[in-house]
Amino acid sequence: MRPKIYLYGDSITEESFGDGGWGASLSHHFSRTVDVVLRGYSGYNTRWALKVAERIFPPVESGGVPPLAVTVFFGANDACLPDRYSAFQHVPLHEYKQNLHSIISFFKKRWPEIVILLITPPPIEEDARVRHPYIENPSGLPERTNEAAGAYDQACMSVAKECGCPVVDLWIKMQECLDWKKAYLSDGLHLTQAGNRIVFEEVVKKLKEQGICVENLPVDLPLIANIDPQDPLKAFQDY
Repeated sequence: MRPKIYLYGDSITEESFGDGGWGASLSHHFSRTVDVVLRGYSGYNTRWALKVAERIFPPVESGGVPPLAVTVFFGANDACLPDRYSAFQHVPLHEYKQNLHSIISFFKKRWPEIVILLITPPPIEEDARVRHPYIENPSGLPERTNEAAGAYDQACMSVAKECGCPVVDLWIKMQECLDWKKAYLSDGLHLTQAGNRIVFEEVVKKLKEQGICVENLPVDLPLIANIDPQDPLKAFQDY
């Protein structure tokens, strides 16, 4: 049975199996070695993610293989401003940190050897958020700001350090590009294909640092190059 890598997050994770998405790229990258399993929930924050984790991630059945890793990619919705139209998604900064700690503890208790990779929220392009509101926005003000996203980025980085977890600092990484607002964000929050590529490359790099890479993983079933044309079934004797 192939091992799994779970992707746990909000809409940026839910959409990651779309055309050019970072989840789809990850699945292709690990083809024949790992099953990349999508668990993305649009609009969710860490409070809701913690509430449903037990249901989403049942214990490994007898004889099953524990997952190799899980990406935890929340914060963009937690960082919604408490006095704007997405206030119902807002989670205070101190609770966000507590929730991340609890989510990490949940995974460590369920699968002690699992690699937990945190991903910080991305930067926010505020003008685009005004142009692309999810619901009616009579105030004309963005429901998110880059400053707020930066605070949640730092909180996520802090939790990663406290828990000894690898982390992708997406908020910083994307802003290394001068044209990040147009290059990496489609609506001021969600990712373009180029933005998805950044996430994919950073996740692959961080997983490799933890020893999870294609070179170290067995291939599922014989490769065509290893099948003898004169005796094809010989390659399947051990399966």
